Amino acid sequence: MASESTEFEKLSEEQIKVLEGGFKDCKYPDGTTLMLVAAECGLSEEDTRKWFKQRNAKWRQSEGLPAELGSVLD
Repeated sequence: MASESTEFEKLSEEQIKVLEGGFKDCKYPDGTTLMLVAAECGLSEEDTRKWFKQRNAKWRQSEGLPAELGSVLD
C-alpha cells in the first residue's frame, strides 16, 4: 500500500490547482464542498478528504500549530 505522500504525487497540475483553490477558499470543507471539489478534479470523495486532511496538517505545521485539530496546549 502506498503512503499518502506518494499517493498524491501522482496528481496532475490541474488537479492540484483545483485542490489548492478549494483549500484557499475553505480549509475545512463540508461534505457538499468536498463532493464538488472531488468531482471537479476527478478524484473520489475519500481521496479528496485525505488530501485536505494532509494539506491542513502541512498548513498547521507551517503556522506553528499542532498538526491535528485540538488545543494549542496539546
